[in-house]
Amino acid sequence: MTHWFHRNPLKATAPVSFSLYGVAASTGANKICNDLKATRARLLELLTDVTVNAEMLKNATDAYFSLLQGFIISLDGTTQENKLRFIQNFKWTDTLQGNTPSAQQDAVFELVSMGFNVALWYTKFGSRMSGKEDITENEAKEVHRSLKTAAGIFRHLKDSYIPRLITPAEKGRDLEARVIDTYIIQCHAEAQEVTIARAIELKHNASLVAALAYETANFYQKADHTLTSLEPDYTAKWRKYLQLKQCFYMAYAYCYHGQTLLASDKCGESIRSLQEAEKLYGKAEDLCKEYRQTKGPGSTAKPSEQLFFRKLGSLIRNTLEKCQRENGFIYFQKVPPEAPQLELKANYGLVEPILFEFPALHPQWSPEVYASFDLTKGPKDDKAKPKQEEEVKPMKEPDLKPQKDSGCLIS
Repeated sequence: MTHWFHRNPLKATAPVSFSLYGVAASTGANKICNDLKATRARLLELLTDVTVNAEMLKNATDAYFSLLQGFIISLDGTTQENKLRFIQNFKWTDTLQGNTPSAQQDAVFELVSMGFNVALWYTKFGSRMSGKEDITENEAKEVHRSLKTAAGIFRHLKDSYIPRLITPAEKGRDLEARVIDTYIIQCHAEAQEVTIARAIELKHNASLVAALAYETANFYQKADHTLTSLEPDYTAKWRKYLQLKQCFYMAYAYCYHGQTLLASDKCGESIRSLQEAEKLYGKAEDLCKEYRQTKGPGSTAKPSEQLFFRKLGSLIRNTLEKCQRENGFIYFQKVPPEAPQLELKANYGLVEPILFEFPALHPQWSPEVYASFDLTKGPKDDKAKPKQEEEVKPMKEPDLKPQKDSGCLIS
C-alpha cells in the first residue's frame, strides 16, 4: 500500500541555540539551555530517519518537551506567566506555505509547532508501515494506532495550546483552525480505512462494511469542505486527494449496501445500488488522474495503482452481473430510477483519537534553578557583529520506494 496516503511536507525550522548569555546565571540553568539545544536538534534529526520507530520518537519528544515545559509552566508558585516564555525567538514554516517562515518569540509557539511536526511524523510512520510487503496483523495495528495518535496530538494542540498564543495564526497557516481541523479529520478517516480493511479481510457482515465505508466517506467530505475557503494555490492538490477518497469509500458503501439488499431479496434495489457504486468508482478513477496532474505541496499518492483500489472495481462489476442474472431468473424486480439514500450508522469499529498529553516537567527544573534565570541581565547586544538571519531550509524527507502490493492493509 505504498503511496496510498497523501502526505504534506514536514514543517521546517531555524536552528535554536538557547544561548541565554547572562540570563542563565547558574550551572543548572546553563545545563538546561544546553540540553534544550541538544534534545531539539536530536528530535528534528529523528523526524526524517526512516529507521526510527514510535518508541524511539516518544523518548526523544519526551526529552525535549519535558525541558521546554520549564519555559511555559508557572514555576514560582504564582498564577503569573512564566518569565521565560517570551525570551527566545522561534521560526517555523508551514506545511502548505513553502519555505516562508512565521516567527514568534513565544515558547508556546515552539511547543505547538514541534508538536505539530511530531503528529505529522506519526501519519508518515503509519503510511510507511502500511507500505510494507506482507504486512502482519501487529503492523496493521501499529498503522491504526499511529493515525489515532496523530489525531490525538492535533486535537490536543488545537484545544489546549493554540488558544494560548498571543499572535493568532494567519489564514492558511498550520495553526489556523481550518488547516488543523482538516488534519484531525483526515487522520480519523485514514484510521477508519484500516478498520474497513480489517472488516473485509475477516469477512464481516456486508452491512457493517457498508456503514463503516459510508462514515469514512463522510469524514473525507467534511475534511474537503473544511478547506473550501482557503486559497486553491496551496490546497487544490490536498482537496483532490480528499475528494477521490470520498468517492472511493462512497462506492464501497453502495457496493456493500447492494450486497445487503440482495441478501434481503431486494434484487432491484441492489442493482441500483451497485450501479451507483460503479458510477462513483469511475468518478474516483477520474479524480485520481486529476490529483496526479494538480500541483501543490506534499507527496503524490497513487491510489488507482493499488490492488486494494482495483479490487473494488472488480467486486462491483462481478456483484452487479450476479444481481442482474438473479433478477432475470428469479426476482424479476424493477430497478428504481433513483439510487437508494444511504442512512447507514456503524455500531462497531468507529475510531476515536488516542488522548495525548505533553510529558511532565523535567527533574532538572527546580524553583532554585528557575530563580537563577535573571532576566535583568539579558543577552548581550553585540552590535559590532550583526547576526545574519538563519535560512529556514526544508526538511530532507526520504523517498518512499514502492514494494510489492499485497492488496490490503491487513494480511
